Amino acid sequence: MGCPDHDARRHQGAPGLTTLGENSLARSGAIQRRVIGALLLREAITRYGRHGFGVLWIILEPALFTLGVAGLWYLVRGNAVSNMPIVAFAITGYSSVLMWRNTTNRCSKAIESNRPLMYHRNVNVLDIFLARILLEWVGATASIAALTILFASVGAMEWPQDPWPIIGGWLLMAWFSLGLGLIVGALSEYSETVERTWPIATYLLFPLSGAVFMVHWLPPAAREAVLWLPMVHGVEMIRHGYFGDLVPTYGDPVYFSCANLVLMLIGLALAREAGRRVRTR
Repeated sequence: MGCPDHDARRHQGAPGLTTLGENSLARSGAIQRRVIGALLLREAITRYGRHGFGVLWIILEPALFTLGVAGLWYLVRGNAVSNMPIVAFAITGYSSVLMWRNTTNRCSKAIESNRPLMYHRNVNVLDIFLARILLEWVGATASIAALTILFASVGAMEWPQDPWPIIGGWLLMAWFSLGLGLIVGALSEYSETVERTWPIATYLLFPLSGAVFMVHWLPPAAREAVLWLPMVHGVEMIRHGYFGDLVPTYGDPVYFSCANLVLMLIGLALAREAGRRVRTR
């Protein structure tokens, strides 16, 4: 006499196998979510500690930097050289830079500092990168949101004209930081030169990133050249949402998405190879 449950599964055939596969996939996904969550918490506590403001520095650090830069622009009367509201101009520009610059800097040598964790079966290179990238996303997003609400509430800047270009530009900027972070993090495992030179490259890219100018202000030749840089499109989209038609903008979400896709695929391939390199050591 057969087991009723076994007979039932036998009569169900392929759907039973499908359910088993889905359960296994869901279980693997749940495990990876817990691993990334634990790594994110570990990273936050290791970096900021439990005393004073603790993990609130995730938000305070980028917010204070952006606030300081906005204050400097205001003190040197940067608003006298254009019709742009200087506080909103500084917040949109420097918050965008912090998104991709801090993410890539944190991914550099992330494998080296977390190498002992590789002995755990469920921890891989991609989990370590994602934990650091998520932490920077949270800090940068909370920073620009808090500063916007604060300054708009006290009348230091206007509320954004249209939130959707801002959200779209910010999400694409996060995607850009993901791809670039994976590339820099994986390459830094192969060469110490990458770790040494990448911070220098970020300083060189900073004045070209769109943070300190509007593309419309540039001569046509310089405008075409600077639009090859993907992050410029994100800044232009965000500023279009903030300022509306005050100044023409040149953000192209299709070009930015295509560039992000290429960067992410390269980053994933490099991260996989870096993971194999770590496992074989």
